[in-house]
Amino acid sequence: MNSGPALSLSIIVPVHRVQGYLRQCLDSILVPDLPSLEVIAVNDCSPDHSGEILDEYAARDPRLQVIHLTENQGLGGARNVGLDRATGDYVWFFDSDDYATSDGVRSVYDRLCETRPDVLVFDYAREYWDGRVKRSVINHLFREPPAPDVFTAADRQSVLRLMMTAWNRAIRRDFLLGLGLRFSHGYYEDVNVTYPVLMAAEKISLLDQVCYIYRQRRQGAITRTASTKHFDAFAQYDRIFAFMDSMGPEADRFRPMMFDRTIWHLLVILERGDRVPPAERARFFAEMSKTFNKYRPAGHDRPTEGSIASATKNPGPLLETLAVKYEFIRKNDLKGYDRFMARKALRKKAGKAKKKVRKGINFAKRKGMRAYYHTQLRRPVEANTAVFASYWYRGYACNPAAMYEKARELAPHVRSVWIVKPSKAAGMPKGVPFVVSGTREYYRTMARSKYFVNNVNFPNHVIKRKGQVHVMTQHGTPLKRMGLDQQYFPAGAKGMDFTELMERSERWDFHVSANPLTTEAWERSFPVNAEMLEIGYPRNDRLVRATDKERARLRERLAIPEGKKAVLYTPTHREYRNKFEPMFDIQRFARELGDEYVLLLRAHYFYRPAPGTLDPERVIDVSAYPTVEDLYIASDAMLTDYSSAMFDYAVLPDRPIVVFANDWETYKITRGVNFDITEFPPGLVAYTEDELLQSFASGAPWESQYTKFRDAFRERFCPWEDGQASERAVRRIFLDDKDAGRPPKK
Repeated sequence: MNSGPALSLSIIVPVHRVQGYLRQCLDSILVPDLPSLEVIAVNDCSPDHSGEILDEYAARDPRLQVIHLTENQGLGGARNVGLDRATGDYVWFFDSDDYATSDGVRSVYDRLCETRPDVLVFDYAREYWDGRVKRSVINHLFREPPAPDVFTAADRQSVLRLMMTAWNRAIRRDFLLGLGLRFSHGYYEDVNVTYPVLMAAEKISLLDQVCYIYRQRRQGAITRTASTKHFDAFAQYDRIFAFMDSMGPEADRFRPMMFDRTIWHLLVILERGDRVPPAERARFFAEMSKTFNKYRPAGHDRPTEGSIASATKNPGPLLETLAVKYEFIRKNDLKGYDRFMARKALRKKAGKAKKKVRKGINFAKRKGMRAYYHTQLRRPVEANTAVFASYWYRGYACNPAAMYEKARELAPHVRSVWIVKPSKAAGMPKGVPFVVSGTREYYRTMARSKYFVNNVNFPNHVIKRKGQVHVMTQHGTPLKRMGLDQQYFPAGAKGMDFTELMERSERWDFHVSANPLTTEAWERSFPVNAEMLEIGYPRNDRLVRATDKERARLRERLAIPEGKKAVLYTPTHREYRNKFEPMFDIQRFARELGDEYVLLLRAHYFYRPAPGTLDPERVIDVSAYPTVEDLYIASDAMLTDYSSAMFDYAVLPDRPIVVFANDWETYKITRGVNFDITEFPPGLVAYTEDELLQSFASGAPWESQYTKFRDAFRERFCPWEDGQASERAVRRIFLDDKDAGRPPKK
């Protein structure tokens, strides 16, 4: 329970290139039952769609203020901008790719009301890319020994061993401003605030609860990139010691602990191997030696158990190792330090070697085509050769087919070939070159070609060579969760190996996006280093250019009776079902619609309707029809549930879309979704079979209110569909036109 008068809390959120994670962050902190909350989002000149997302949220919730910077300030500068705007009694600096636990914000607020501290520190958990969530390894410091409601750092110096970040604490705003502390520019910009506020605070409080989820991205944070910017750490620690000097003699009690924490952190930066460039190690070590000798307290001999950030119950060996390292650092003896570390590494390696089971491939014993494949991998990559495939080698279709056709026109120097499975070879269009998967020519093609274009991943056995270029076009706008996002919905993932998924995805060099929502989802669910091509879907170019003449020809080919309205039914796959089961009585639907309509049934490719179960006079089964774009153009309306087909169909400006959402709540729980289609629908939404029948019987899908829904949906999800997506893709990938990969200008 709160005690005392209510207080206000300002959460400051710097935002830069986090569009895939920003919605989750905002949803987690904009808790509905906290009117005294103020959220200040600082758009730090983000080049993606983050600014638009912020404006969208601000329009819905007046507690969110958005500041759009015209020049990038960096994380520290953006935090300072937010601090200058904040009005709350307390400020909480929140990273925009992380999120609060379900009760995190409320718990922090309640604890602030109860204790009224200068600084409140709470615990966090790391969320790893593979879905694992682990609480901080030193969480025992919140409990051992038991802490009073408020205390000082002098009373409990172990508080200085907690994670020194801006996001795991709330700070009284007047107290922070009174200290004159500002976040610095560069790396490690928060340590020169987070340590001093604890040392200066008269009232510190702890909350032994995980309130913050620190996301560990697969590609890592920017501070895990080798760069000379890691030298910024020295200036940041200089600022801390200068602050201690300004405190006078009372700061002396903190110097041994602060010195050990400084050297510990600098060693972390040096030893991780992915931060200090190899050519800069000697200079970094020399700077560390200067810092060591400049700030080492008089009489300080070696680190103590209370000064290290170890969770081990036996810190003795670690302390002994640190003591040896201290001596090398003191003398600036990098060679001695490296010899010492090499000996430790050899001992560790020898220990592992005794347990390690020999792995690898014995090429001499391998048989058949795979051996031939590996011999071809040793031969040169053939420039200007391209492989195209779609839907697990099921034929000529989708975005790859559209790109193939445009490449023949704009890049005739590229020799292209399709990969198809044996059962699909007979259905390939005349004149399109192809090889059959599993054959000798297939393995040669996969080993030697330069470009690889697919709307799904190539098999695990495909090895990407240096110089090869992989293009993932995808095959739908993700209403449902995809990739790593599926980890949170095991009923939908059904045992998917996410490590293998990411290994396949890390082969991509280019990743095609259909719209801003898709970009957000792809960046979050497939966090790889591929260049995002925000160009629209190449396969939809046909829909933009469709003519009445083409439509008439396709209707004749599909045997759609003249004068009838053709309703294209495109149900999606449901992971909680094992076979195709229509969500309504198709026969009844077709019968009660009457002679004015004909239903085109397009079952998901995982299923096939049983033959002989449909009235051919009223239902045309087009499940096996090879080109879905033909069906879009030929039909008069779409009936779907949660299929991504609706996003493509919306490109057509004059066709109604009806969503049958009878199991929406179940689908959300089992599969996970990126937004609520019932709140932002492309047209009429029906929830029961009777509602569905009545809507078509009355002609409701064509009414103006649903036309407005479709137009708004089209504006949001089809902004880049101008008939030129294929050309943009080909120019960027095959002709190296870097400007072509950007969204088209409206």
